[in-house]
Amino acid sequence: MTTPHPGAWAADAIRRVREDGPHPARTPLRALSLPGVPGVDIYLKDESAHPTGSMKYRLVRAMFCEAIARHAIRADTPVVAATSGAVAVAGARFSRLLGLEFTAVVPARTPADVLARIEAEGGRWQRGEQPPAAAQAEARARAERTGGHFLDHFTDAEPAVAGCGEPTVADEIFDQLGGEPHPVPEWIVTGAGTGATSAVIGRHLRQHGHPTRLAVVDPENSAYFPAWASGCADYTTGMPSRIPGIGRPRTEPGFRPALIDLMIPVPDAASLAAVRWLRTATGIEAGPATGTNLWGTCHLVARMREAGVRGSVVTVIGDGAGPYRTTHLDTAWARERGLDPTPYATRIERFARTGEWPAG
Repeated sequence: MTTPHPGAWAADAIRRVREDGPHPARTPLRALSLPGVPGVDIYLKDESAHPTGSMKYRLVRAMFCEAIARHAIRADTPVVAATSGAVAVAGARFSRLLGLEFTAVVPARTPADVLARIEAEGGRWQRGEQPPAAAQAEARARAERTGGHFLDHFTDAEPAVAGCGEPTVADEIFDQLGGEPHPVPEWIVTGAGTGATSAVIGRHLRQHGHPTRLAVVDPENSAYFPAWASGCADYTTGMPSRIPGIGRPRTEPGFRPALIDLMIPVPDAASLAAVRWLRTATGIEAGPATGTNLWGTCHLVARMREAGVRGSVVTVIGDGAGPYRTTHLDTAWARERGLDPTPYATRIERFARTGEWPAG
């Protein structure tokens, strides 16, 4: 069999990666109605509509395109990642699309259903060492040993998204708001996992001169809020986030605090209360990080209401509810971990109905 010329293979591979999934490629922007806050339009950018059900799909797609373009991924390159989450699922999908071997080095206690999602996309997995930094080193060593490419989403995602030339999540938001009553939002709210999404949005706002401000929400145990508040670039908590997809025990290279106007720490129980309220009130089913985003959004909308400001606020649905039905969305699971969403549920229900948001 004739081996394709590297340049020809790369061009075809990038085309296939970019054309994956339904078209048009942009994800929906969903309106959220809160009777208690007339005059403020709230929108949810639904990144769970991506083929693998997560906003990490967009980041991994950019990383594959960038790595292929510089020939770090070729027609016979194994791909390795150190994660059991949405990055691994998306990495497995794009590798299968290109006929490449994919291996995820996963934490020792990764649930069976998470491993099944990787396998369903054609990927393999192996249990790694603890702590997570050791798993990163193990995955990198495997890539070097096999002549593979290490998919380092904490380091590579932000520059890949910035340089891939595709419409970003920020491009899509402003395009979709074009015909709405308030096409330039007062705030865009997101979380930070790799830091890439918040950095891309913050950079877009500044490059286009929008008055929109960027708020980043942060769960318990994460290093991002204290790093932003203190100005300490290498802040470390040493404790993992309990909200999948966002929060880190240390600041990652893609985190750009200078692009962030406000960070909002959110209790984990509040994240669970908010995402459960969203399902009950609207039928929208999402993962716990969406609850974190929604709690921060309510905080900002309350500030706008108190100041008499009309306008719009956009936040992100980072992933769907599917992977969390037996964990974060399960009452018994939360109770076993000392998480009581009840007082936060009462607060968000009252806010949605009356617009009242108690201080604290």
